[in-house]
Amino acid sequence: MSDLEFVQRCVTGDSLAWDEFLRRYSRLIYNYIFQILNSSIANSSKTELSAEIFQEIFLLLTKDNYRKLKTFQARNGCSFASWLRQVVLNYTIGYLRRQKIFFSLEEADEEGFSLQDVLADNRICVREGLTQEEIFSALSGCIEKLNKEEQLFLEMYLKKRMSPDELGKLFKVKRGAIDMRKLRIIENLKECFRRQGFM
Repeated sequence: MSDLEFVQRCVTGDSLAWDEFLRRYSRLIYNYIFQILNSSIANSSKTELSAEIFQEIFLLLTKDNYRKLKTFQARNGCSFASWLRQVVLNYTIGYLRRQKIFFSLEEADEEGFSLQDVLADNRICVREGLTQEEIFSALSGCIEKLNKEEQLFLEMYLKKRMSPDELGKLFKVKRGAIDMRKLRIIENLKECFRRQGFM
């Protein structure tokens, strides 16, 4: 049975399939959560936090008649485990942000892995089934990582539609410097999106 057929059995109320889902994926989900927390926060309550996020992810997957679980479509050869990993990654990072638990992308855990390494894992498939809110959250997170001047540049260039010459006057630099700044910001955003699996 394919991953897609298995998930379809789960969302139609097949209790044997759901029991198999719990047996097969509970530990995997918990391990994904713990891996993210272990590589991102220096907090002694990681076990409690993992358990709390674990419960919330199961609520996310099953609420509204399995709405989130139904978004798995097995596109582009993406396995269910890879899709599930991405859902867990997105939810856990969003949870940490909502709770204002600060985390570092670069700080390595005792095994030498950082959250950046987790995000850059090349086993992640192209994201499928993400809500607009999840995509917007990832985009906002990438923009927040830019410094204030780069954020202002984006605001003036994209929202206010200022020309490169107008931007040069505003930032008191030559046109060539504006073009270089624009390229650097775009590359930074692309790299951030790539680490999160969008590209």
